[in-house]
Amino acid sequence: MAQPTPNISASQPVIRQLDETAINRIAAGEVVERPASAVKELVENAIDAGATRITIEYADGGKTLIRVTDDGCGISGDDLPLALSRHATSKIDGSDLLNIHSFGFRGEALPSLGSVGRLTITSRAKGHEGAEINVTGGKHEAVKPAGLSAGTVVTLRDLFYATPARLKFLRTDRAEAQAIGDVIKRLAMAEPFVRFVLRDVSGDGPGRDVFRAEAEQGEMFEALHGRLRQVLGKDFAENALPIDAEREGFHLTGFAALPTYSRGSAVAQYLFVNGRPVKDKMLIGALRGAYFDFLSRDRHPAAALFVDCDPNLVDVNVHPAKSEVRFRDPGVVRGLIVSALRHALANAGHRASSTVADATLGAMRPENTGEARVYQMDRPSTGARHTSYQAQAPEGFAEMRGMWGRVETPVTEPSVEAEQPIEYPLGTARGQVHENYIIAQTATGMVIVDQHAAHERLVYEKLKNQMAENGVASQALLIPDIIELSASERALILSVADELAKFGLGLEPFGGDAIAVRETPAILGEVNAEAMVRDIIDELEGEGESLLVQARIEAILSRVACHGSIRSGRWMRGEEMNALLREMEATPHSGQCNHGRPTYVELKLTDIERLFGRT
Repeated sequence: MAQPTPNISASQPVIRQLDETAINRIAAGEVVERPASAVKELVENAIDAGATRITIEYADGGKTLIRVTDDGCGISGDDLPLALSRHATSKIDGSDLLNIHSFGFRGEALPSLGSVGRLTITSRAKGHEGAEINVTGGKHEAVKPAGLSAGTVVTLRDLFYATPARLKFLRTDRAEAQAIGDVIKRLAMAEPFVRFVLRDVSGDGPGRDVFRAEAEQGEMFEALHGRLRQVLGKDFAENALPIDAEREGFHLTGFAALPTYSRGSAVAQYLFVNGRPVKDKMLIGALRGAYFDFLSRDRHPAAALFVDCDPNLVDVNVHPAKSEVRFRDPGVVRGLIVSALRHALANAGHRASSTVADATLGAMRPENTGEARVYQMDRPSTGARHTSYQAQAPEGFAEMRGMWGRVETPVTEPSVEAEQPIEYPLGTARGQVHENYIIAQTATGMVIVDQHAAHERLVYEKLKNQMAENGVASQALLIPDIIELSASERALILSVADELAKFGLGLEPFGGDAIAVRETPAILGEVNAEAMVRDIIDELEGEGESLLVQARIEAILSRVACHGSIRSGRWMRGEEMNALLREMEATPHSGQCNHGRPTYVELKLTDIERLFGRT
């Protein structure tokens, strides 16, 4: 085994002051990790300058060129050298490091970029002439006049040329360009009233627009929804629920997608604190906890959430990149996110994602018969449609009964005049196919319901409500399990003992660093208490919270609901099918099964007509 090499020589070490260039390059290692980091710092400066139009150009994934042009307030020629000095900023005066209302405030970005690349700043402030300054590897040139109407243009060439070892750690041009696009999309969501254009100018020619978001108009909530439509797409905007809630000085706004609009990874989770994009473990855990009961383990929710509060309630000066924050009272913020999202999901009722219908229609491929015929007919009137609705009632299809599908003939009282059908959201049952799928007719189309998945969710919600009302029964152990832990593990598990007690797991100190498990949830039967406790501790250490006990209990409730629900292959009468539809309409979360899959598919009449070439 080789002898360890001491970091400091054995002779008397000499303390010396590092020069400014070395200091800036060390700082650049924290602030500028990759081209996307440089873009983030420059665009945030533009936003802080009050810009309403920002254009970002890059070449070769940002390695050879990054140019940010804005129409902000600009910098006077006299202030340009000062702007390139370490810890020089116009954002704060240094008297209060908590009361921060801007993106930047550390004064490290520009000098750091100038120390590792070739930086040019051209700017014109109102009432001043245009000016330009160049910095190459930390060496400043003299300020010179420049032609510019207003705003600022920052050009960064050959990033990390002064520290070539850093270049070896960059990824491919495509990966770096994708990271730049992600940064711009996050900032565009944070500033819906600002126009963003991201352009790839690699190679010859004027380049191509990679991303463009026009400035939104109107009220903030409406503008945010419009910007999310531009950034995340129409599907997210149509399947997202508005969020607006307050608690103890914290205000939560944004949009969260329905559980049936979930993703295979956490790529569609965007979190902001006072307008600043962040990647905070506690916020991500709160989002996961809010959707915990609606998604399977391999699916992830999609959301864009904005937490706003007094700057004194949150510390943004945790890391030079400012992507991490620390709340004064994280429990309040977590509770706000979980309760607001669960309330919104409950209010959504039986609603399911519209993308389910799109996927269904995409799977239907009509036979190609050449040029579509043009049908010379008008769409039927409302009265004609209701008459047809009555004429095509189940009793009209008696001759269609077979081994694959069936319809129930309802017993109706004779009436002088046919009544108008009640237009329910999920329609009226018209038949059952393969003894598993209910076909219902709505005013605007049709609905296909998976009877087993739908009833399983309904039973599951009833069981959960009963558990919430009566609590989780616990089973006392004849001989308590004594578990030896480290001091930190013991303190961690006991800090959540009250919460675990609500789910029937009773813990208490047992002297030293041990704990005693005196009760376990009765519904779990015989359990390995020590293994469960250690799994809970692992979750608490890794994610800051533990949903293990709740997950195991609800997994059993889910299995009970599965066995107690209507089975696939069961023949159902018409009134049973309609009763199931009405109960779905009245039960929150009935749009998805216990695993996050849709319980029904709705097809609009216009989409069905398109399949048959009628439009």
